[in-house]
Parts: sequence; structure tokens; C-alpha cells
Amino acid sequence: MLRSTKLLAGIASLTLVVAGCGGSGNKQSSGGSTQTSGVTITVALASDAPPKAAMDAFTKQTGITVNWVNLDWDSLQNKISAAATAKTYFADATNVDWSRVGQLGKLGWFYPVDSYLDTKSMQADVPQLASFTVDGHVVGLPYDASFMVTTVNTEMFRKAGVNPAPKTIDEYTAALRTIKAKGIAQYPLNIPFAAAEGLSTYWYETTGAFGGTVLDKSGKPQFTSPDSAGYKAADWMIKALKTGLVPPGNINVTDSQGMQNLMARGQVASTFSDYSGNVGTLYNIKKSSSVVGQVKYIPTPGAAGPAANLSNPDGIGIPKQAKYPNAAAKFIEWFTATQQQADFAGVNGPEKTFATYPIPSHLSAVKQMTAKGNLIGGAELVPMLQGSKPVFDGGAPSWYPKFSNAVYTNLHAAATGSMSVEQAIKTIGDTADQLASGS
Repeated sequence: MLRSTKLLAGIASLTLVVAGCGGSGNKQSSGGSTQTSGVTITVALASDAPPKAAMDAFTKQTGITVNWVNLDWDSLQNKISAAATAKTYFADATNVDWSRVGQLGKLGWFYPVDSYLDTKSMQADVPQLASFTVDGHVVGLPYDASFMVTTVNTEMFRKAGVNPAPKTIDEYTAALRTIKAKGIAQYPLNIPFAAAEGLSTYWYETTGAFGGTVLDKSGKPQFTSPDSAGYKAADWMIKALKTGLVPPGNINVTDSQGMQNLMARGQVASTFSDYSGNVGTLYNIKKSSSVVGQVKYIPTPGAAGPAANLSNPDGIGIPKQAKYPNAAAKFIEWFTATQQQADFAGVNGPEKTFATYPIPSHLSAVKQMTAKGNLIGGAELVPMLQGSKPVFDGGAPSWYPKFSNAVYTNLHAAATGSMSVEQAIKTIGDTADQLASGS
């Protein structure tokens, strides 16, 4: 997922205290070995490994050795698909991205995690579990709580004499225009218009803010009418570029580039669809930011008031060709446990750092972080996480990658002026209709 752009580095340092990891399901796999001790499993994720001391502690407790493989997100998805198609072994546990859940569920490439672990007991504490559920089965467990948020440079807003926490899109837009008019920022709004996944997710969050959804549960487009939220969101984004609220150069800027080079450098005043965790891991880091202490999370402005935030988390699951699926399940339970996540995120001290770990997927772990002051902006993020929603009401469709390509390709074209917003929306809608009908 925008994983090439997912710059949620570790929120804080950590002390690792190994959580219990006895499987609550203990159901045996129909394929692979059921052995869970004295084996070596391969775990492949788009991330550096947890601290060696943590992995050693897990091995000592379970008898399971972990061979960690770190691949970039795109290469990882290709490996997963290639191995599943050829029915060959790739890993015992690997990435299940929110955007691929529908595809993986339909193709049956992964074992249902609920066959091994008690996922029902996790529902209240893991709000984003719904994003990983297809036909009543959990394809993977979310191990982070990435979701889209709005960030503002409060100093720029205050200099302009405008509310740094506007509640509606109209108020937000007016504030940006004032910031521009007063010369505080020539181009106050960051929207990544490069033809890439980040543009798609930005539109999804903006569509939600306008009060609508992108697809219904059957995958049919909900954005083709000019009075729909998705149409208004696209029009608002393109107009922001055409009227000078967005830097002209953003036509070729990706989400990570905009965050790193514009928002973190004080070149813009706000990113409407940013990533949770960025304040603590990017904007407040002196070596990567010139706006330390200035950027805050605000409730995402909506059509009539603050809107819900959309989820885009990472998960981990067990491929059908896993050699040791039961051992993989034990690792997943340990890796995603509440206490383990709290330790990973730095609640209990800085001695050991999991440098690429974002916000925990468990509300209880996030609340621990907030209570101890380890989560910058935690007071704002906790209710956002608690009320976060899946991007697609019925889960990401199996044809999501093709749909997203149509979204960012055509919105980019509208931004360049090679087609109108109306033409872009129609093309995206036609693509969704064709994909949903299986043609």
C-alpha cells in the first residue's frame, strides 16, 4: 500500500518484554507440518526485522527460529503472487495488505487466521480487523494501525489569523486561501498528483470527508454523479491545483516526497490526507524537518463537520504453501499481541528499538502509549483510530490493483489538463463497472 511511500518509521524506541504466544486456536493445518518446536520459519515483510534480542527471546520461549526477509512492498507482492500461482513455497508468514485482502480471499492463497487464533476476542480492541475479513474469515491480522489523517502547520495557520483546526472543508479551504493571500505560504496545500497509489488513497480520504464512499459492497462506483462525494472530492482536488493552493510541481510529486520535502520543510501548511504517526516520526525529527513542534493532527474536516478517518493498515498471514503454518501462527500471535505491540512502540523504555514499527493495531496498546506520553499526538489519534473505517465498505475487491491504477492514472491526467474532471471520473467509473461485472 503506498508501501513504497509508507514512511511511518518507528514512533519511539522500545524495551521488548516478550508476550505470551500460546495459540488459542491450536487447530492443525491441512497442509505443511504441524510441528511448532525445533523448526525455522521464514517471515517476509516490507520491514527491517524486530530487534535481535526480541527474536532470540521468542525462539527461547517457543523453540521456533525466525528467518526474516525484508523486501520492498512491490517486490513482496510479486513474490507472494508468483509463489501462490506456482504453488511453491515462499514464506511461512508474510504481508497481507489491506488493499489485497479481497484478492487474496477470493483466490484462497492464505489460510484463514481464525482457524488458528481466537480473532473474535480481538474485534473490540482491533478496530481495523474488519479490513482483513472476507466472507466471515480473517485473511490476516493487522499488525499496525496506519490510517489517513489531516495535518496542519499550526504556526502558519495562526500567523494568518485563521482557525488551526477547521471543522469543515469550506472552512479549511478558506483558511488555505487566506494563508496564500497573506504570503505565509505561496502554495499552502500538499496533494501528491503523481500517478501512483498515494493519489488514489488521497482521493479516498477526501471522498469520505465529503460524506460518501467510493464503491458499494458489490463494487459498483458511487462517485459518477456530479453531486456525489467522490465527484466533489476529485473536483476539489483538481481546483486546488488549478487555483494555486497546491504547488504546480506536485503534478509529479508522490505522497512520501510531498511529506518529506514540502510538509516537513515548511513549504506547505497542510496535508489533507497524511499518515498517522508522521508527526512523531517525521515532522518532529530535527534531522528530517524544519517545522519541529509546529505540525499537529486535527480531526479531518468534512462536509458538515469532522469526518471519519480511513484505514490503510498492514497485516500478516499464512500462505497455503507454508512449510510450518502452525509455527507461523504462533509467531503471528506473538508479533501482534497487545503487550508486544506496546513494547515495540516504546511504552516500556528505549533500550531496544524496532525502527520501522508504526502505531499499534490494538487500541489498548495505543492507549498505553498515550497515557505514558510515548505517542506524539496520541490524544488526537486514539479517537481517530477508534472511529476509523475501511476504505471500502465490503472490503477491498479482488480487482483493486486495476481499479487503483485507473484512479491515479485518470486523476493525474485531469491534473495535467489532458482530460476534464468529468472525463476522468467517467473513465474511473466505467473501469469499476467493468471490473465489478467481471468483464
